[in-house]
Amino acid sequence: MTVDAKYWTEAKATGGGRNGIAGLANGQLTVTMTSPKELGGSGLGHNPEELFAVGYAACYLGAMRYAAGAEKLGTVPDNATVNAHVGIGGRSDGGFGLKVRLVVSLPGVARDVAETIAARGHFICPYSHATKGNIEVVTEIV
Repeated sequence: MTVDAKYWTEAKATGGGRNGIAGLANGQLTVTMTSPKELGGSGLGHNPEELFAVGYAACYLGAMRYAAGAEKLGTVPDNATVNAHVGIGGRSDGGFGLKVRLVVSLPGVARDVAETIAARGHFICPYSHATKGNIEVVTEIV
């Protein structure tokens, strides 16, 4: 698979990585990073899993909208939501790994149509492509 990148962004992390400062090179976003309490940190800042959850939720919702319109599957309502739950923990083979649960709400959309839109959203979404076969991603339609 090749990718013809039309957009690039750049971020920089300084300090201790999980306990430092991270931000966009253009200065439009700067975040104080701290490990969560569950991993021995203070929990007073943000962590990579939170940022990943924000990005995946937004991207996947956009991908479902795109798929629904482009493939004439139906309409994703304005009040549709995606809640991305991202977990981190030890892997059985060592190191750390991630798990994701995407909770999709498409109010007023028939369940079979919502399932089709959700599946096609995964095909479109670059986060879904990046994680496919690498981490567990469960999609729940509510």
